[in-house]
Amino acid sequence: MSSVSAVNSLLSGTATTTAPIDISTILAADVGATTPGIDVTAAVAAAIYADRAPVRIWQADQATLTSQTTGLTAMQTATTALATDMQALNTLTGPLASRTVTSSSSDVSATAATGTVAGVHTVVVNSLAATGAWYSDLESSPTAPLPNSSITITTTAGPQLTIPTGTAVGAANSLNAIATAITADKSLSVTATVVSDSTGSRLAIISNSPGAKADFSVSGSYTSWTAPVLPTGSTLGANNITLTIGGVPTTIVTTANETYTQLAAAINNAPNNVATVTNPTPPPANTITPSVNVTATASIDPATGGATLTIVSNTSAQFGINEPSTTASSTTGFGFTQAVTGADASTTIDGVPNDSASNTVTGAIPGVTLTLLGTTSGVAAGLTVSSDATQVSAAINQFVTDYNTAIGLVNSQYNFSSTTGTEGVLASDPTVSSLQSTLEQALNYSVTPAIGTTTTVSTLNDLGITTNTDGTLSVNAATLDNALTNNPSDVQNFFEGASLNGFANSVNNSLNTFTDPANGAFTVDLSSISASSADITSQINNFETGYIANQQTVLTAMYSAAEIALQQLPQEMAQINAELGNSPSGSGNG
Repeated sequence: MSSVSAVNSLLSGTATTTAPIDISTILAADVGATTPGIDVTAAVAAAIYADRAPVRIWQADQATLTSQTTGLTAMQTATTALATDMQALNTLTGPLASRTVTSSSSDVSATAATGTVAGVHTVVVNSLAATGAWYSDLESSPTAPLPNSSITITTTAGPQLTIPTGTAVGAANSLNAIATAITADKSLSVTATVVSDSTGSRLAIISNSPGAKADFSVSGSYTSWTAPVLPTGSTLGANNITLTIGGVPTTIVTTANETYTQLAAAINNAPNNVATVTNPTPPPANTITPSVNVTATASIDPATGGATLTIVSNTSAQFGINEPSTTASSTTGFGFTQAVTGADASTTIDGVPNDSASNTVTGAIPGVTLTLLGTTSGVAAGLTVSSDATQVSAAINQFVTDYNTAIGLVNSQYNFSSTTGTEGVLASDPTVSSLQSTLEQALNYSVTPAIGTTTTVSTLNDLGITTNTDGTLSVNAATLDNALTNNPSDVQNFFEGASLNGFANSVNNSLNTFTDPANGAFTVDLSSISASSADITSQINNFETGYIANQQTVLTAMYSAAEIALQQLPQEMAQINAELGNSPSGSGNG
């Protein structure tokens, strides 16, 4: 048997295959050449590649479906954004209803809520609201010991707090301790802090809110109190001092140019400071105990020659004193000075008096919040509430931007590619062609004014919005600004209509057939593509597991057997030659 016959016989005994066999390589191996035999892995891979031809077709179809999904999803996103723009332009609380307020005075600023009625208003600020504040006498440090006394904080709303000071058990023995005690009490609505500078430390108490109702008073309790020295020739200003014992106050009013001598006499002769006797006969008489029992003495200060005033308790009971800012100072107790009296803001708005506890005024002009920054000195500030052209312009330009994105994505599907020789993957999709038609027709909307009325804005062109040759839109900023400034109501009517039935509603309704999450064209189309892609995936999986896997096993076994046989061929040929008496050199005679 010749070598070729032996090889053919060998191969005929192996499994049948459709893959070609390189006989030359086999023969080369038979005669001892270095050319390798069968590459089983490559041979099997080549055969499987040919068998997978249907898979490659399915994968190409699936790639097309993926591209269609990407394109449709991008159009869905752009169309949804455009629909959102239309919804914002079709609501009474949207950009078209936004308002801005201009003021003729730097003493008054204002903002207006969406939908506030446009108009002009006047505001006169007579006085600003003030926040009540008191400060203590100067101490050397925040921790310096305080005299045995007490302070009482009384709010206009009613809550009261008395804090003993000094060395008694439970007393506040420093400014820091008083601040801590005030902070721990949540009923007063005041804040206490210790303020230190180069001269020493003071306790500052400030109301948490402005206005008269949030005001408060601070009184100290003493057995002896001394006023500051009045320089020679000086007099008191118009003010008052309130003395309190046992919770009952007595107020002594001082007039302008009054002296300490006159003030002392007023205190000593105060009705609540003098015991009175009733029913003198028959005895015993009824004595009414005064609510305040003190003695006031005016004297000359030996060091300066000025006048001073001392008030001393006639009993062991301590008395409280609300000190006027012009004379407030204590030398034998711990006193406070009123820095600011809590007061309401006083305004006249559109001719109507208005009182506000805060410098932020609401309710006086419906929808408008006023911020009072200073008094207008009787001159009315003019406030103009109008449409906010900046916000409206931004909303309209956003609509144009999103429209251009949507129409651009649609139009790109109909661009012919010289490279591929085709249009976009969605060129034949009815959803895309329908969207293109809908977007183009939306631009034809126009307003027909009611009989007897006119409008300056009946089409998009009146707003400076025009269509380019590629279907996109452009905005003439000057034309749009002119419409927003001079005819804001016509602009609003174009988009909203008489009852939210204008351009924005028309476009939104048209787009809803595409964007509806349940039955919109995008939802239906994408669902169909997804189902088709899933079917292809199933076909590929079934083909791979039902045919390719088995074929790979068969081919691998077949080529492996052939390779083994091929490796044994040289030995078998040597045996044949020996039996025939052929020499290894192979010169042979027949």
